[in-house]
Amino acid sequence: MNRIVGLALVVVGIILFYYGWQEGESLAGEIEEAVTGSPSDRSIGLIIAGVLTFAAGAGLVLYPGKKR
Repeated sequence: MNRIVGLALVVVGIILFYYGWQEGESLAGEIEEAVTGSPSDRSIGLIIAGVLTFAAGAGLVLYPGKKR
């Protein structure tokens, strides 16, 4: 069961990372970065959430816990 949840978290993490990357590369993201000098908080938040979710899912897949 932990592996299924882990795989789901890996997929969600990849999706969040992708959306964060696209947010940063969008026209609005590029304009905001040009004006403020840094990427938007939303794109950074999505990328960080994606990486953390991916790491949690990978941990569950690789180390599923003790078996009963």
